[in-house]
Amino acid sequence: MTAFSLSDLEKIVAERAKSGDASSSWTAKLFAAGMDRAAKKMGEEAVETVIAAVRGEPAELVAESADLLYHLMVVLAVAGVPLADVLAELERRTGQSGLAEKASRAG
Repeated sequence: MTAFSLSDLEKIVAERAKSGDASSSWTAKLFAAGMDRAAKKMGEEAVETVIAAVRGEPAELVAESADLLYHLMVVLAVAGVPLADVLAELERRTGQSGLAEKASRAG
């Protein structure tokens, strides 16, 4: 069995967005509503993920993390930003400490 990946999710989001059927697809509905709605929904899921983490409930954290990743993929797709760009940025950052990377953005 092959592992499900964020690349797989990116493809599914793209396919459902192209369907344009907002009556039967949450993804298509978010695309039709635009970035403001998609980003707002991602923010809601981020808050729910934080709450689940603080509560220390692993199953809830898993479910909310899945929702957050899905909504992040939708926001990236609406913005026209490929997952590969995000992964490239993460890869670029692996060559330095997180503290040094954060300091380089200060100012």
